[in-house]
Amino acid sequence: MNGAADFMNGLTSFVSTVNTWMWDAILLVLLCGTGIWFTIRLKFVQVRKFRQGLKAVFGNIRLHGDKAGNDGMSSFQSLATAVAAQVGTGNIAGAATAIASGGPGAIFWMWLSAFFGMATIYVEATLAQKYRRTVDGEIKGGPVYCIKAKFQGVFGKFLAGFFAVAITLALGFMGNMVQSNSISDAFQTAFHVPGLAVGIVVAIFAAIIFLGGKKRIAAVTEKIVPVMAVLYVLGSLIVLAVNWRNLGTAFAQIFVLAFDPQAMAGGLAGITVREAIRFGVARGLFSNEAGMGSTPHAHALAKVKHPCDQGVVAMIGVFIDTFIVLTMTALVILSTGALSLTDANGAPLTAASLAQAAFNTVFGSFGNIFIAVCMLFFAFSTIIGWFFFGETNVKYLFGKRAVPVYSALVIVFVILGSIMKVDLVWSLSDMFNGLMVLPNLIGVLALTGVVVLLSREHDEQRRLGK
Repeated sequence: MNGAADFMNGLTSFVSTVNTWMWDAILLVLLCGTGIWFTIRLKFVQVRKFRQGLKAVFGNIRLHGDKAGNDGMSSFQSLATAVAAQVGTGNIAGAATAIASGGPGAIFWMWLSAFFGMATIYVEATLAQKYRRTVDGEIKGGPVYCIKAKFQGVFGKFLAGFFAVAITLALGFMGNMVQSNSISDAFQTAFHVPGLAVGIVVAIFAAIIFLGGKKRIAAVTEKIVPVMAVLYVLGSLIVLAVNWRNLGTAFAQIFVLAFDPQAMAGGLAGITVREAIRFGVARGLFSNEAGMGSTPHAHALAKVKHPCDQGVVAMIGVFIDTFIVLTMTALVILSTGALSLTDANGAPLTAASLAQAAFNTVFGSFGNIFIAVCMLFFAFSTIIGWFFFGETNVKYLFGKRAVPVYSALVIVFVILGSIMKVDLVWSLSDMFNGLMVLPNLIGVLALTGVVVLLSREHDEQRRLGK
């Protein structure tokens, strides 16, 4: 027993050290630097083509299917699948944690990183379209195909294989374990339902969707994503309407405390500008997944005329995730004054409990129920999206024959996640998330010339009205 405990403690310490090393320095610089690089090279594409992206998304919303054919998805279905993965429990707990750990100013840095992340995800989606392939009668795309297109031989195979393993472990297994845990915790708090029962129900519904393949995944996400986004935004708007007099102060806190965390009342003691940047950027990038190489798997399947057509759609996914959903959570917390609340032991609230406390100030005990329902939508949609991303890479590594085994393992992890304390699993997911960023960005940056030419070609076609 002592040996097992020592091993777990040692593993936890090792993973924590690796995560601190990656997320506190290397990945923040690399992810933000990549976004800045592409923003400059593509002449602020996230500004120039933002209106085009909005028109492409909101002009093509479908809730009852789309004629995408049997070998792909419609552009909206691809976006819905990507957003299903992006908008998860991090949009509630992530924003709350950023504020609790980095102060209200962290939200400013979250916005800034998302702004540059929109350029990165434009590039990722465009390249996924450019280098997608038809394998065994199916359209497939994602970082592994972009990496192999750029790097030939052993190095390309190693880099692509490393990414495929990392994303399968990070999202397909451990990430989905954490998502099911979030659902079970929320339902236990709101309805006192046993975690195992919640896990089994979630696993059954997930299995039904998994068995239907990418077409069923697309059909479900195109319905669930608009509904969950509207539900959460409406609930948030009700809270903000009640506290509308505090919105000015909330925005002032975000902008002032981004540069001087102690400048206003409500600035959390001991927080520095460095911590505001660290938690804001890290939580923002983790939520919208720009640069992580996950969402391109969905964008690769879209049926569009030009690769950049899906690039502009992908940008809107980051906008929805960060500038709408995450921002709603932040404003609710700040306008209600929940940041000053404590738990029964007098400790400051953080993560989902902080968001629940904020909604409870207006909804009363219904706040817990509201967050539980939202967590169900957010986390379940993420399970679907992350399963699909992992499945694509399992097929790349082992072929179609491995998919039933992979599907069964994901279902097992979903059930286990509902009954376990998953602090270590979440840390491992963070670690593999970080590890999969490295090969993805190596490939993306190496293909800068390709995406610049594609973007110029797209601009010219738009100018000529083609």
